[in-house]
Amino acid sequence: MEALDPKRTAVVLIDLQRRIVGLPTAPHTGAEVATRCVALAEAARAAGATVVVVRVERPGPDPQPAGSELVPEAVPRSGDLAIVKHSWGAFHETGLDAALRERAVDTLVVAGLVTNFGVEQTARVAEEIGYRVVFPHDAMSGLDAYAHEFAVDYIFRRLGTVCSTDEAVAALRGS
Repeated sequence: MEALDPKRTAVVLIDLQRRIVGLPTAPHTGAEVATRCVALAEAARAAGATVVVVRVERPGPDPQPAGSELVPEAVPRSGDLAIVKHSWGAFHETGLDAALRERAVDTLVVAGLVTNFGVEQTARVAEEIGYRVVFPHDAMSGLDAYAHEFAVDYIFRRLGTVCSTDEAVAALRGS
């Protein structure tokens, strides 16, 4: 995989909330995905790339379900973008596109949970509105392995570049 220009790249982490990370997922556990997402975020920050941490909240006045907080290792740091979404994708009525364009970002490394829901919806819109999209397939997981593999093999390969977390980290480092 070719190097990623950190000034033009954002790592977008989807729904790393306790209740979602705790779901039974496949082919990777939520904990494995969270660990790989943290590695992507750390590499991005070290390279000077943008990190976007997205979490979902259900709309309306009712309290959020238990476990809606981010896992501690995914809490945004100073300089990160924190996005709250109310639908599957991270772009709808969140200001994410404007914030990324303001930073001159044109490439997104999209990871998190769940592959064929929030990750896929965010990636489809990203590609549709002109972003280059990179998919570290082992830094995401589905509610079952088939759904994950279908999204990775059939959808993501048509939307962008599929790679491993290690390859994405190396690309962020310029190697």
